[in-house]
Amino acid sequence: MIKFLDLYKQYQSIKQDIDSAIMGVIKDSAFIGGKYLHQFESNFSEYQEVSYCIGVGNGTDALEISIEALELPKESEIIVPANSFIASAEAVSRSGYTVVFCDIRPDDYTICMDDVRRKTSVKTSAIMAVHLYGHPCNMEEILQFAGHNNLKVIEDCAQAHGAEYKGKKVGGIGDIGCFSFYPGKNLGAYGDGGAIVTNNKFLANKARMIANHGRIEKYNHEFEGRNSRLDGLQAAILDVKLKYLDEWTAHRINIADIYLDQLSKVGTITLPVRQRWAKHVYHLFVIRHPKRDVLLSKLKESGIQCGIHYPIALPDLPAYRNISTAENCEFSRKVAKELLSLPIGEHISAKDTERIAELLEILA
Repeated sequence: MIKFLDLYKQYQSIKQDIDSAIMGVIKDSAFIGGKYLHQFESNFSEYQEVSYCIGVGNGTDALEISIEALELPKESEIIVPANSFIASAEAVSRSGYTVVFCDIRPDDYTICMDDVRRKTSVKTSAIMAVHLYGHPCNMEEILQFAGHNNLKVIEDCAQAHGAEYKGKKVGGIGDIGCFSFYPGKNLGAYGDGGAIVTNNKFLANKARMIANHGRIEKYNHEFEGRNSRLDGLQAAILDVKLKYLDEWTAHRINIADIYLDQLSKVGTITLPVRQRWAKHVYHLFVIRHPKRDVLLSKLKESGIQCGIHYPIALPDLPAYRNISTAENCEFSRKVAKELLSLPIGEHISAKDTERIAELLEILA
């Protein structure tokens, strides 16, 4: 069997470093705050080429805290792409704002600015740019439109650690960027974790205070905040993994290139596009097939684990049945029935990839 994800195999490859990091945290009893968190925040901000990094409890918290820190007008609207994980939209609603769903581009599956222009109104206060599957959005187009309309730009980088737009790392291009360190991410913890990044000092300080009960100093609470902290164990683990991230990313790109080359002549498969200005980090390698479920079943029978990201467009989820802002999201709805994520990651060898591609040539 070729697994879709193999975190234990990854652990075995860096076991000595991970075990040493965990024991260091335990020995120092630095479980909340402390040097391991500060070291990771410093190293991750340097890696992502931003001025500030705030470790938080998870990626969803990163989005919610960022939205709160932006101090957007009450009852305003935030535009979110219809093909994403629910956290992108959930963070908007739970922060007291209205979600407006827009469609995605048919080539790289990122936010469709033509639909954003149609959906923007006097109530719109922000755009959420989701760097989906590891492919960056066209940030120049988004920023130009946002600047002309006085909108904030939130980057959802949950799947895009190290991804680049025109040579610039995502996260620090818009007003504020949000990362998830869910275990299955390209940079994943051994539990939940997240981070907020920005080049704006005010936003960084506000986000850090929100995440820590509205305070910077102990017991000096300037306002009511919340408790959302990246703990020392996760920070230490992430700091170890960060040293390997570029190597793992290069391997993902190599695996993607094999898929792209070998499947280029399979007419029933639509391959993902990598824009010339993008560094795609391939958190997921997502193809489309008109009979996706049949193909998925055949691959499973052949010992190939695959995934679907995502089987239901966000506006079609029961959670959003009462939202009437999902017009013109037809492409998102169409591809939800066709998307199929193939195995990719440092656990997959070139030989494994060639085997999967050969099977797809026969089965598709």
